[in-house]
Amino acid sequence: MNKQALIDAIFEKKSLLCVGLDSDIDKLPEGIERSIEGLLQFNQQIIAATQAYAVAYKVNTAFYEQYGSAGWHCLEETLKAIPKQCFTIADAKRGDIGNTSSMYARAFFKHMDFDAITVAPYMGEDSLSPFFQFEGKWVICLGLTSNAGSKDFQILKVGETPLYLEVMRKVSQWGTNEQLMFVTGATKASDLKALRVEFPQHFFLVPGVGAQGGTVKDVCDNALTDFGGLLINASRSILYASSGTDYLEKASAEAHKLQQECQTAMGL
Repeated sequence: MNKQALIDAIFEKKSLLCVGLDSDIDKLPEGIERSIEGLLQFNQQIIAATQAYAVAYKVNTAFYEQYGSAGWHCLEETLKAIPKQCFTIADAKRGDIGNTSSMYARAFFKHMDFDAITVAPYMGEDSLSPFFQFEGKWVICLGLTSNAGSKDFQILKVGETPLYLEVMRKVSQWGTNEQLMFVTGATKASDLKALRVEFPQHFFLVPGVGAQGGTVKDVCDNALTDFGGLLINASRSILYASSGTDYLEKASAEAHKLQQECQTAMGL
C-alpha cells in the first residue's frame, strides 16, 4: 500500500487506529480454547469486530514465533483474515547485516506480503537498505520508544543532540517519506511536537495508547498533520477489553471509541 492509498483509507474511515494483535493464549477470554487454534479463532474474531474502525493491524511476531511452525501458520492465517484495504504491519523489529536483512525482507514482504515491517537501526545503513528495495512496502524504524528502558540509550546526548534524534535524522536520508515511518511512543507526547517539526512529511507509528497510558488527544495535539500522518496503535485495551463472553462487543466498542476520538481530533 503506497502513501496516498494509506491517506485515502484514513480519511475514508475517519480513523488513525491501528489494532495490535499481540494476542496471548494465556489471556484468551471465556469460551475460547487456550490453544493455537483458539488463538487464531480469537484473532479472526477480533479483526472482524474492529475492521470498521481500524485502518491498520500490527501483528507482533514474537507472540507467534514462540510456538514454532504452528505459530507461524497462525500468523499467516491471521494475516489472511485482515481485509486487503487495511494496512498490515509485521512488528518483527528486524535489523542485521545486509544479506540477513535481505532474507528477512523477502520473508515478510514477498512470502507473507505484509505492507510494512518494524526495524531496529543499530547496525546501520547496510542493515536497513534491503528493506527499502521493495516497491510499495514500508520500513518502520524505531525512533523514540515508550518503554522504560528507552532512557538507557535513546536519550543519551551526541554532542547537544539526543541519540534517538541523531538516528532518526540519519535514517531519513536512506529512504523517502513514501516508504519510511518512525515509531514514536505515545507516552512521550511532549516530544512528539518537536519530532513533527523535524519530520513534517513522515508517518509516525505511535504505540502506548490505552493500557500504557497514552491518549489519542495528546498524540493528535502534538503530531497530527493535514494528511493524517499517524497510525495510533492500541493492543491490550482492545484485545482484552473483557475476559467474559462479551469480549467481542467490548473490543468493538473500544475500537469504535478510539476511532471516534481520532475523528474528533481530525475535525471530520
